[in-house]
Amino acid sequence: MTWVRAGLKVPPSPRPGIRALLSDFILALPVLVFSVVAHEYAHGAAALRQGDDTALMLGRLTLNPVPHIDPWMSLLLPALLWFGSGGSFTFGGAKPVPVNPRKYRQYRRGDIIVSSAGVVVNLGLALVFSALFVAIGLLGRAVPDLAAGLDTAQRMMTWGIWLNIMLAAFNLIPIPPLDGSHLFYHALPPAWGVRYRAIANYGALPLLAVMLLVPGAISFLLTPARYGAVGLLRLVVPYAVGDGWNIFAR
Repeated sequence: MTWVRAGLKVPPSPRPGIRALLSDFILALPVLVFSVVAHEYAHGAAALRQGDDTALMLGRLTLNPVPHIDPWMSLLLPALLWFGSGGSFTFGGAKPVPVNPRKYRQYRRGDIIVSSAGVVVNLGLALVFSALFVAIGLLGRAVPDLAAGLDTAQRMMTWGIWLNIMLAAFNLIPIPPLDGSHLFYHALPPAWGVRYRAIANYGALPLLAVMLLVPGAISFLLTPARYGAVGLLRLVVPYAVGDGWNIFAR
């Protein structure tokens, strides 16, 4: 991941073996699943506060991952991306929580709040994982005998920081059906907004079209988030128990 090494000054490393890939995947997948579930839960909880009980009535207003997990987006896609990229990249999602904007007490306000909720939660989780990284480091200094296990725990926290910032930034991209498209819609003049909102009728096709027809566009849009994540990691790395936190070098 050259874009990561550029920020953390990490030297090139050989392609990891299958055991190292599997070990890191076991650490990263639970964090990813928890993060996408929390993202969807936030949408449902925000919608309920705005007057829409759709998610609650359908049993989706829960942090239990089972109702939220999509076999493809939550499990298979992350595995394919991870092992296909040699452990340099993974991503995923959960089943979108159903909402009914017509139930919002104030449509515009409700739509903005609900659309922003998942992103806010992911950014909050990045800070929580950062705090846990520091707490684990302080524990390691107090009890050196626990260093090996705490080193692994900090590696998991690094994944939590990285994945949550990437999830937040990705969902802010103003392309339907991502959350950012809802926010962008409300920033447009009414006539333009109606035409732009019509793109959402094509589901995920607009997003897939951008990924296929403009290679590198999504990566470019995520550049600020990558540097933000690197900046946050620089703040917590002084509390590292060992070198295991560094998910960018193997």
